[in-house]
Amino acid sequence: MTAWTPLWGRRELLKAAWVGPSAAAVALGGAYAAARQEPDEGEVAEQPDEAALEAYRAGFAAPPLERVRIGFVGVGLQGGSHVRNFLRIDGVEVVAICDIDEPRAEEVASWVVDAGGASPELYTRGDTDFKRLCERDDVDLVFNATPWRWHVPVCVEAMETGKHTAVEVPAAITLEGCWRLVETAERTGRHCVMMENCNYGRSEMMVLSMVRQGLLGDLLHGEAAYIHDLRSLKFSDRNEGLWRLQHSVERNANLYPTHGLGPVAQCMDINRGDCFDYLVSLSSPAKGLALYAAERFGDDDPRAKVRYALGDMNSSLIRTRRGRSILLQHDTTTPRPYSRLNLVQGTRGVFAGFPDRIFIEGEAEGHDWSEVEPYRERFEHPLWAERAGDAEGAGHGGMDYLEDYRLVRCLLEGAPTDMDVYDAAALSAPVELSELSVARGSEPVEFPDFTRGAYRTRPPLGIVA
Repeated sequence: MTAWTPLWGRRELLKAAWVGPSAAAVALGGAYAAARQEPDEGEVAEQPDEAALEAYRAGFAAPPLERVRIGFVGVGLQGGSHVRNFLRIDGVEVVAICDIDEPRAEEVASWVVDAGGASPELYTRGDTDFKRLCERDDVDLVFNATPWRWHVPVCVEAMETGKHTAVEVPAAITLEGCWRLVETAERTGRHCVMMENCNYGRSEMMVLSMVRQGLLGDLLHGEAAYIHDLRSLKFSDRNEGLWRLQHSVERNANLYPTHGLGPVAQCMDINRGDCFDYLVSLSSPAKGLALYAAERFGDDDPRAKVRYALGDMNSSLIRTRRGRSILLQHDTTTPRPYSRLNLVQGTRGVFAGFPDRIFIEGEAEGHDWSEVEPYRERFEHPLWAERAGDAEGAGHGGMDYLEDYRLVRCLLEGAPTDMDVYDAAALSAPVELSELSVARGSEPVEFPDFTRGAYRTRPPLGIVA
């Protein structure tokens, strides 16, 4: 712990450091209101006894299910893609669909019927109709692919009504939300899984296999990022464009840390032998969105006059309790090619992504990178070796299918999930921690230990034999 960096309350700090949106942002009205505000989640209920908490933190596994009956909340582009995946997996039944877009809900429900299933019941009465879905007694898993601010409320409602829940990334956008997920999962004895698909990427899983087999030696450093030009998406009047831009107006932070950080944290046994300790963060000037808006809509358009809070490049450094370092970056507003960095450095070698390349001391010539393909036969992850054919054609190169497949297998077998609520919280926490550090002039801020010390004895991820 770093006692020399007390963490201010987020409301007090942001009240002191944040001066509010520009007049142009105000003129755009409610579309930019309260990007960081999650809907009211109520009071935190009483926690279970310590023995039950210790058992949950050690590695929760629910009783096996005969079938996984799923209710979907949010079936836009990503949610709909998951529906298609689950319809291809044995042991799954889609029983309910909730979305504020009724025609879209009806379209996705037709896919279920076309696949030979019964027509799912639809819940389309507005933002909170997910509560009626959660009241059903024939739903085992609530799959949550809503806009970010609804991730925590939907997951909490699902767990409070006795359902497991899976949620798109990030699981929460505030530290309060992270703790709310953890405390509700512990108290209700339900799974809360963040669906970080990049943990199931072919290269990412191969690197995990390399690490487990000692090819890279002792791990020292990682680099992770989400560098993705989303300017067109943010100014779209459809899908994520309806809500994602507001976060860029109001928050100067790493808004989307999990895609890059998830695989690196998995290799470093975060929450399973190691733990994030503290973070320092800084942001570049915010120029990309206003320039793009002026070029696309004209200099006099209100969108070109907004004072966007989000720095074009946010860079954070994370230290773990075991002394490892991680560079974490976020850039969604400049014309850069896509990258997650995906670098893992050990005492014997290094793997780096985008493009994939590797250097192993004693195997490479001189100081030049080596091609990865010769290593794939030796270190291909068994999940990809066994299921690549099934994953072919699925979203994001097949990794979406594999994460859905693994979730179903864990629920059917009564096994701990590959990622749990502690991972969901730890990987989402950099959203607010980076915001706090930037606002405080890049001072270090501590990571909460969501496992409350259990990370020291929790077993490593068992997906690799």
